[in-house]
Amino acid sequence: MSEHTYAVIMAGGGGTRLWPVSRKEKPKQLLPLIGQETLFQSTVKRLEDLFSPDHILVVTVEEQAREMRLQAPEIPEENYLIESSPRGTASVVGFAAAVLHKRDRNAAMAILPSDHFIRNRDLFHYLLKAAFEVAENGYLVTLGITPTQPSTAYGYIQQGAPLDGQYKYPTYNVRRFIEKPSEQAAGQLLRTGDHSWNSGMFIWRADTILNEIDKQMPELGGALKNIASAWGTESQTEVLSENWRGLKVETVDYGIMEKAERVAVLPAGGLGWSDVGMWSSLFEVLLPDMDGNIATNSSLHLAHETHNTLVYGSSNERLIVTIGVDDMVIVDTGDVLMVCKTDQAQKVRDVVGHLKKHNQEKYL
Repeated sequence: MSEHTYAVIMAGGGGTRLWPVSRKEKPKQLLPLIGQETLFQSTVKRLEDLFSPDHILVVTVEEQAREMRLQAPEIPEENYLIESSPRGTASVVGFAAAVLHKRDRNAAMAILPSDHFIRNRDLFHYLLKAAFEVAENGYLVTLGITPTQPSTAYGYIQQGAPLDGQYKYPTYNVRRFIEKPSEQAAGQLLRTGDHSWNSGMFIWRADTILNEIDKQMPELGGALKNIASAWGTESQTEVLSENWRGLKVETVDYGIMEKAERVAVLPAGGLGWSDVGMWSSLFEVLLPDMDGNIATNSSLHLAHETHNTLVYGSSNERLIVTIGVDDMVIVDTGDVLMVCKTDQAQKVRDVVGHLKKHNQEKYL
């Protein structure tokens, strides 16, 4: 990889659909949901051999940064970019691009969420190298995931004609981005064969994305110029806070990508990818027993006539027994016991909303 390539890990999210384990103080990316490493540590480790630690940046909020520094001490202190409050992924992307562009005028960056699982690391590395090559020609590049089912949990990307030029991986112009569809619409998209899931992983030159922000989100562009000019000076924190406070909350997909012209997609099959977005997604990444059951986080699970059920326990001294149970998710954190049907796992977010509304903050 070139000396001008960087990885930016977006790590400030709350992970509400993995409540009650994912909490404000320790959201899902800081938890060992899959094996011994946390999702954040796995993301950092996945970048080994491609990026040196000083070429990895992390954008997060202060209350999570402390724990992240402990989990990945190899990343330099100054590479943690702290949002004063969450303002959506468009601001995160712009913030990182502005800081990187000031550091290196030829910087190109991969934007990577901190909470993804990717089984095939070699293919991931190959895709990133190919995507950086495309990005050098002024494209905003996204990695698409070849769908394995008509999922309603992801947005979709429709590919257009193949990109002109000789690239090491099949690359296409993006025809359109599609919001999370209904089940029926997802089935139709899958049958066309030219749609990918939107992975939320992006690759571009810092100057390319900054120019696009200036064009489509001029208010954010102006704030980023102020932040960049003060970066590295004594007024850095003050200027960041002043300019950050009034920013509109917006995603990079809606604020930038949907209206941009030079957008390319690399559709990837075989990555073994999951965004670990909700409890049911653990069935995709953890190995079940003969009956399709999964017991994780040192859970003691006695399963009698139980099938396709996930149990996440808080202690290996607490026995969880299921009898005649199918297609369930059972999560025991000590102060909360949650039981839901696997196909209702997306609704966990609704429960979090209910707790906020009724001031039951101690469970959040």
